[in-house]
Amino acid sequence: MAVYKIFPYKDTTLYSFYPNMNTGIDAINQISNLNIAVNSNPQVARFLIEFVQDEIEDVIDNIIGDKQWDVNLKSFIATAQGVNESIDINVFPIAQSWNNGTGGYLDVPQTTDGATWYSPYFQGSIAWSPGGNTGGNKFTSSFNPNFVGQGGGNWFYEASGSIDLKRTQSFDTRSDKDLNINVKPIVERWYSGSLPNYGFITKFELNVEWNENLQIQPVMQFFSSDTNTIYPPELEFKWIDYQTVLTSSLSSSILNSRPIIASLAENPGVFKPNSINRFRINVAPKYQPEIWVTSSVFTDINFLPTSSCYAIKDLDTNEFIINFDDTYTQISSDENGNYFDIYMNGLEPERYYKVLIKTKLDNSVLVLDDNYYFKVING
Repeated sequence: MAVYKIFPYKDTTLYSFYPNMNTGIDAINQISNLNIAVNSNPQVARFLIEFVQDEIEDVIDNIIGDKQWDVNLKSFIATAQGVNESIDINVFPIAQSWNNGTGGYLDVPQTTDGATWYSPYFQGSIAWSPGGNTGGNKFTSSFNPNFVGQGGGNWFYEASGSIDLKRTQSFDTRSDKDLNINVKPIVERWYSGSLPNYGFITKFELNVEWNENLQIQPVMQFFSSDTNTIYPPELEFKWIDYQTVLTSSLSSSILNSRPIIASLAENPGVFKPNSINRFRINVAPKYQPEIWVTSSVFTDINFLPTSSCYAIKDLDTNEFIINFDDTYTQISSDENGNYFDIYMNGLEPERYYKVLIKTKLDNSVLVLDDNYYFKVING
């Protein structure tokens, strides 16, 4: 498999209207610009999220190796409102260490033992640094003194060598609202050690934040690492691991027409979270031609076209956990047939999953969906 996911070990939201409030164990991460408060003061929210450096290095060193790779920050939408026309979300690497805290939104009494709008650590501790230069990496921050004091986190915006670190995703009224943004330029620098890893800060673009126009009030809430759903945020690595033994001499073994029969082999049905499984796909023409041979045609190894790929769906929600990708989920082959590998760590335990295979036969796209199920269990 060419997809591997790791999950954050801390995240929290910073709220300008509650500048001493920590929300380190809240089920929601929020970005917003609300203009409905007392005196019509804009309320800005940004969220922080951090992944363990050792896990990032382990994936790159011991799982991906020297293969070509990419990585996306993914966070799944809970609710969205006020996203009209086009709006950009920006992701930057955070420029200062911070504490997660144990607070929830509007706790009574208010929890202040972790990162807040005013401090990266806790109420009354040091303030967020407003900007500067660390090892040639430039960082900054932004706030509006008309509505709140200095704070709201800080972020590297330019790496040494004048490399732009801003990552952007655009949304509009009817677009998919999940955050899915390429962050490889940032992760590469964390891995090399040229940039310290304090995580990501996610916020609206500058022309949205602090906007007093009542028609510009976007709110996007995402499930946090403390959600009780199956949608925690993740850092998703992808790499090209496609291999094949198919040459011109084996071209006659590649199926190119329907109908076919297919089965998913090497599937015991139950897996533990840290396991890796190689699934095999056995395929053959449904109707064999009438020919005289000295051995059974049912012992022949057949292959799907090289453009074939796989996907994984959650059986209950029917949502793609790993979607079809012609590059990163392309099905490999060896002398025993077609195969692909799955790292179970990226799948929520105690849930059932379904494997789908997409291929092209007779110039038509065919999705093989024949109850190929398995379950990931705790333990």
